[in-house]
Amino acid sequence: MKLKAFFLSLAFIPLAAAAHAATASVATANVNLRAGPGTAYPVVRVVPAGSPVATFGCLAGYTWCDIGYAGARGWVSASYITVTYGGTKVVVTPVIAPRVAIPVITYSEVYWHTHYHAYPWYRRGPAYYRPPVVRPRGPCWDGCSVNRSVTGPRGNTRSGSIIFNP
Repeated sequence: MKLKAFFLSLAFIPLAAAAHAATASVATANVNLRAGPGTAYPVVRVVPAGSPVATFGCLAGYTWCDIGYAGARGWVSASYITVTYGGTKVVVTPVIAPRVAIPVITYSEVYWHTHYHAYPWYRRGPAYYRPPVVRPRGPCWDGCSVNRSVTGPRGNTRSGSIIFNP
C-alpha cells in the first residue's frame, strides 16, 4: 500500500512542476499574439487589454515573450506584459524578469510544429523560422563569371574565372 501511494505521488510531480513553469501576467493593451518573436510572424489572435496571460519565458534581452492565452500559445512584445513585483504591477524588463522567475528561452522550428499545425498558415513555416537565403545582387544575380588574378609571395601570378550561379 505504501509503495502504491509513493508511485501515485510521483505521478503528480510533473503536474506541479508544470504549474510553476509559467508566471502570471497581464496584457497592458490589445496586443497581437504572434506565432513567433517579431512582427513578421502571423497573428494567432488578439489578446485584449487587461487579460490574464501565462508567461513561459522570454528571449535573451527580454524583448519578446512566449505566452499562453485562452488555450493558444504565441509571442508578444515584453513591453505589453505586466507582472506583479513588490506589490506593484510592472512591465517585464531585463531587470524585473529574473526577479519574478521568467526564464530566458529560445524560439525554434520545434515550437512552430508544436503549436501551429492546425493553423492555415502552418505550411509557410520555413519562411518564418529559417534564416533567409541571401542571394547575390547586382550584375550577377542570375549567374555570371568574373576573372580574377592572384599574385603570390614570390611574384608568380595565377588567373582564373569564378562562376556565380545562384
